[in-house]
Amino acid sequence: MTIIEKINEGIKEAMRSRDQVRLDTLRMLKSKILAVDARGNLSDAEVLKLFKTYYGNLQEALDQAQAVNRLEGVEKLKTELSIVQEFLPVALSREETQKIVEQAIADSGAKTKKEFGLVMKSIMKLNSTVDGKLAKELANQLLAD
Repeated sequence: MTIIEKINEGIKEAMRSRDQVRLDTLRMLKSKILAVDARGNLSDAEVLKLFKTYYGNLQEALDQAQAVNRLEGVEKLKTELSIVQEFLPVALSREETQKIVEQAIADSGAKTKKEFGLVMKSIMKLNSTVDGKLAKELANQLLAD
């Protein structure tokens, strides 16, 4: 079953159970897919890329809502994040990410922070499910000034 099919099934189930937040979130995910391809003929990899971007946008909105102390918005955003996360691959742990960053540094031959771009490019080639923020933080710690 493709991700698009899972979303369609989830929409039907949310309508039956009258779960409005889940329904709205799943419809938003579907609209993200249909905005790129009107027939929804995208590979799962392309869909995941769209969902990662949307997840990042939701995370940023959550951070902003928490900063201005909008509690009702925070709860809704947390629920939406958990729904979107159901469709994303499981994130790697900090230790696993560090191993990938160390491998990328060794592969790219980078020694200083000036070569940071090479390291990040190598990280994404090794494993595209790496959390970019965490990888950036670890790479900055491991590279010399």
